[in-house]
Amino acid sequence: MRIEPLGDKIVVKRTEAEKTTAGGIVLPDTAREKPQEGKVLSVGAGKMLEDGTRAKPQVGEGDRVLFTSYAGSEIEVDDGSLLIMSESDILAVLQ
Repeated sequence: MRIEPLGDKIVVKRTEAEKTTAGGIVLPDTAREKPQEGKVLSVGAGKMLEDGTRAKPQVGEGDRVLFTSYAGSEIEVDDGSLLIMSESDILAVLQ
């Protein structure tokens, strides 16, 4: 299934949480923190400006991004969990 976001919304697949610490300790699922990094799967048309035009999104499909800890809404789809968030929830693009 392909999700096409509207306006300035962006669909992000969160990266997998680390399963072990730097010291080699295996973490159970309940102790893992959700990463604030993910891959952009699809991007909306952009934010509507007051003059009726749309601002071009600053991120594109395939970009690796960092986002705020409580960003977006988590949804369940066929291939797992996805986040739908506003472009303003994204802090940076990783290169």
